Amino acid sequence: MSTGKTLRYTMLSTLILCVIMTNISYAANLAKESDVQQFIAEMVKEHGFKKADLNALFAQVKVKQKILDAISRPAEKSKAWHEYRKIFLTEKRIKNGVKFWQENSDIISYAEEVYGVAPEIMVAIIGVETYYGSRQGSYRVMDALSTLAFKYPRRSKFFRSELKHFLIMSQEQQFDPLTKKGSYAGAMGMGQFIPSSFQSYAIDFDGDGEKNIWTNHSDAIGSVANYFKRHGWKTGQPVTDQLKLNKENTIQMDDRCKRSCKPKLTVADFKQKGLQGSTSVNDKSAAILLILKQKGSKEYWLGYNNFYVISRYNHSTLYSMAVYQLSQEIKQAYQASK
Repeated sequence: MSTGKTLRYTMLSTLILCVIMTNISYAANLAKESDVQQFIAEMVKEHGFKKADLNALFAQVKVKQKILDAISRPAEKSKAWHEYRKIFLTEKRIKNGVKFWQENSDIISYAEEVYGVAPEIMVAIIGVETYYGSRQGSYRVMDALSTLAFKYPRRSKFFRSELKHFLIMSQEQQFDPLTKKGSYAGAMGMGQFIPSSFQSYAIDFDGDGEKNIWTNHSDAIGSVANYFKRHGWKTGQPVTDQLKLNKENTIQMDDRCKRSCKPKLTVADFKQKGLQGSTSVNDKSAAILLILKQKGSKEYWLGYNNFYVISRYNHSTLYSMAVYQLSQEIKQAYQASK
């Protein structure tokens, strides 16, 4: 075989092996592993589960390499704002957001009345999370949480806790834990609640006796609104405000939003630094500096309490800004459609 053919054969073999490794599911019985048995013992002792039932359940769980690969490379870490923005602020997503609002206007209006959360924010969250319910995830939640609980040491404690919540939730809601699907991190339903969030914030908004955030638009919308209200959403208050800078402005990097966007300064503090938005906001209002990378430049914004509330859904500044800007585009298009 010639050197060229040998090289091509080697490259093809390597590619095939990579594809196989990416899609592999460990077929071994997870229930036989010692840390899983310890987990099962805890569930039996603390929550009254039957050992035989859990052994049978974990024997059917598949540990997936794709899940471990996905959680190791979250997309937003490698993207600038102008790259991230164009993923979510598309004409199609805006158009479908208006359609979703129109089709669920009574539910959305009632959720606004009960919880005081802006309608466009509810719509945008569901639009960013699952494209209005159409992309809720293809992984079995049981596989996702088990893979991360027992094969991802970096965050095993967190995902073991989420796995506990999921099993308790399956018992309370009376469903087979192998039937629910979600994201690679175990987020579920139209609003992508992790199990602990489901336990804390999911509601039966239409009073039919079931908390169904997967196919029941009323429960999904009401649960998102409840989440925002419980995290401190303030009705009628601004979310964020873009700053217009001049040469005299001094940006202090310590004032910017890092992992947590919880405001630590006030609007008055930023005014003293020469940083002021166009929105009329009380000087005592809390605020934080947001810095977004554009092509060859940067955007500077002030984020207020309601921006921080959005960031409680996902700590990424890019995510929170995408939700906000999508909400404004949807709102404008919805009002124009009336």
